[in-house]
Amino acid sequence: MILSAQATDVSVNAATKPLYEIANTPAAIAAIGVDGLKEFIKSIGLFNTKAENVIKTCNILVDEYESRVPRTRKELEALPGVGRKTANVILNTAFGEPTIAVDTHIFRVSNRTKIASGKTPRAVEEKLLKWVPDDFKVDAHHWLILHGRYVCTARRPRCGSCVIEDLCEYKDKVEPAD
Repeated sequence: MILSAQATDVSVNAATKPLYEIANTPAAIAAIGVDGLKEFIKSIGLFNTKAENVIKTCNILVDEYESRVPRTRKELEALPGVGRKTANVILNTAFGEPTIAVDTHIFRVSNRTKIASGKTPRAVEEKLLKWVPDDFKVDAHHWLILHGRYVCTARRPRCGSCVIEDLCEYKDKVEPAD
């Protein structure tokens, strides 16, 4: 997750596939060292800082958590390179916690549709947590990301293909071309 900031899933997956073939535990990744890790992730933006944070984090996981990912927000956010969004993703996807990590897609969809308007990701997150029914909180994160990635896109939203177009309050709706 540390690698995903300012990068696409495609670029992270391409970089980590060969890495995980030789190092797929915190101890094994830490053993590669910062310079070794940089060689694997140099195609990802901010790779210098990310490599340092990943190695520091792997060392902490080995030394303090028996190579296991901690399960609390406080412990996660104390790891180098892990902020609220990354902690939310880990809590949601790895541990099934009802959190919503607000990325650029969720921020855009929430503000365009007015389901959870806010000037900051934290404000949007807080509104979504109040608005989304408990039964859907674990999956809402993924649904909103996919909607923002493939339908409510940044530059050319596909409003005519949107299943909630009649409910959406986006004033600059894009009508499908004839």
